[in-house]
Amino acid sequence: MVKVFGRIVDNQTRCKHYHTDKDIVAIKFKCCNKYYPCYKCHEELEHHPIAVWPKDEFNEKAILCGVCRREHTINEYLSINHCLSCESSFNERCAHHYYLYFEVKNNNYCN
Repeated sequence: MVKVFGRIVDNQTRCKHYHTDKDIVAIKFKCCNKYYPCYKCHEELEHHPIAVWPKDEFNEKAILCGVCRREHTINEYLSINHCLSCESSFNERCAHHYYLYFEVKNNNYCN
């Protein structure tokens, strides 16, 4: 089973920072190869800066569905709004933070 680090508040990877019904993904951080629910959890527990995933590594499995635990590639995640396995909805507002995790053109995710 994939371990998720951070200030988790339930068994579907919601954290103290983001905990709506749709906040069910964890992201594997490029810099430490650990899954966290969000950048704030990473900042609270790690002592290094966040490194974004470069575009040439978007086929890496780095997104975890908190409901069924399926890992998605970054390319898959950036092109969907739900889990490809259990079809649970992902929070569409996460796109505003893509620039913190992935090499994208801007924080509105226009790739």
